[in-house]
Amino acid sequence: MDNLPQYKINKSDDEWKSELSPEQYYVLREAGTERPFTGEYNMHFEKGIYTCGACNTELFSSDSKFDGHCGWPSFDDEIPGEKVIKKVDYSHGMQRVEILCASCGGHLGHVFNDGPTETGLRYCVNSLSLNFKENK
Repeated sequence: MDNLPQYKINKSDDEWKSELSPEQYYVLREAGTERPFTGEYNMHFEKGIYTCGACNTELFSSDSKFDGHCGWPSFDDEIPGEKVIKKVDYSHGMQRVEILCASCGGHLGHVFNDGPTETGLRYCVNSLSLNFKENK
């Protein structure tokens, strides 16, 4: 595990396990994936900010959310400020780009170059890796 970035928030596995549900831990800390079309935020279109489910760092605006028809929340861009880290993921016999929270290293999902908007991107994110703050 050399060459891993140092995050602003570093906790032990036991600390994460005590703060996250077992399902959140599986997704955020073990790079798991929730079943498609089951997540709380898949068809959620309220106005606000989506934050990291582990550390509450602001990641995505509702203004960038769209229905990607893929079963997971989809965004065409992240909030500016290097809030999301991208790294090549070779798991499951594929080459994809994994996205992680830059503050705590939590696994969010993957980003693809098949988005229907101007950015051409589709950030495919697990609902379990997110929280939502409604605009007041």
